Amino acid sequence: MAKTVAEINEKIRKGTVVVVNAEEFAQMATSKSLGTLAEEVDIVTTATFGPMCSSGAVINFGHWSPPIRMEEIRLNGVNAYEGLAAVDTYIGATAESKFDPTYGGAHVIEALIRGDDVRLQAHGKGTDCYPTREVDTWINKETVNEFYLFNPRNAYQNYGAATNSTGKIKYTYMGSLLPRYSNVTYSTSGELSPLLNDPYLRTIGLGTRIFLGGSVGYVAWNGTQFNTRRSRNKDGVPTMGGATLAVVGDAKQMSAAFIKSAYYEKYGVSLFVGIGIPIPVLDEEMAAHLAISNDRIETSICDYGKDGHPPVRSVTYSELVSGSVTLDGGRQVKTAPLSSRAKAREIAQVLKEWIEAKEFYLTEAVAPLPSDSFVRPLVPREGGVR
Repeated sequence: MAKTVAEINEKIRKGTVVVVNAEEFAQMATSKSLGTLAEEVDIVTTATFGPMCSSGAVINFGHWSPPIRMEEIRLNGVNAYEGLAAVDTYIGATAESKFDPTYGGAHVIEALIRGDDVRLQAHGKGTDCYPTREVDTWINKETVNEFYLFNPRNAYQNYGAATNSTGKIKYTYMGSLLPRYSNVTYSTSGELSPLLNDPYLRTIGLGTRIFLGGSVGYVAWNGTQFNTRRSRNKDGVPTMGGATLAVVGDAKQMSAAFIKSAYYEKYGVSLFVGIGIPIPVLDEEMAAHLAISNDRIETSICDYGKDGHPPVRSVTYSELVSGSVTLDGGRQVKTAPLSSRAKAREIAQVLKEWIEAKEFYLTEAVAPLPSDSFVRPLVPREGGVR
């Protein structure tokens, strides 16, 4: 019998809800029928923790006296965007310090979440209503009015693994790729990953309540580079890329245990973001998607040594997590994750505990995410760089 979100929320209120994580559910599916699982389990918690470059924070500093219209803003030496009215800003995770390229917006965001003081330097031209021209002071998450994450592209549904065919090391957002196919890196949590467990986004949409960075967040929009036209396997899982999420949440309530800055050698700064999404087991069809396991999730190993990163071969996540894959004419090549399955398991467990403690209830989306969307390339036009 099918269940509704309202019925599952009532089970949370009564303390009778049954919650397992996605790994546990996949294991249960090896010995129980999908119909039985759909009856016995109410919620499956999914999670991911990995580098998500398209992230950042909105901050409102409050007004100086006399006030200033901030037109140049730096936080710990990192430029922040000045075009959001007088004392609002957006700091992107990948923005780099002018003084230290290994330090950037991600580090500023983590420092603020941790409760550290951050140096604010701002300049304005001076106007009749905003006469102050320079500000040099210190802020933290308690002194600012708003500090919230707004991440335009997080939680990729699936992502290609990376290798390098050339004779030189390639320094990339997928880490350092050794010459001549000598390593492979990948970056999702496989069968724990949220959008792999709901491949058609049946239960995830605008307004969906999620775990974000150690606190409650929400799906705000479809993420950038959202692509539902990717080829799918027989389980409905995209074999590359796919959907993404734009998410929002109060960074003042987040934990630096689930938001971590990172620097990739000769590439730049990124932000590791922890996301967890509870998926209701509404019926047998939903149970079938939630039963997905690493041996049924495929992606492509792509060659970052060539333009366009062409695929080298298809591979399952079972192969990737085993520690090596066959590549380059049958040679065993080591694999390494950029994302953390251990941290994803921790997030899924925390989310489960919140639900069982009646501190987190499910939401129904106020609107669905796009069902037909694809990624357009930037096409050179007259006057552009070729």
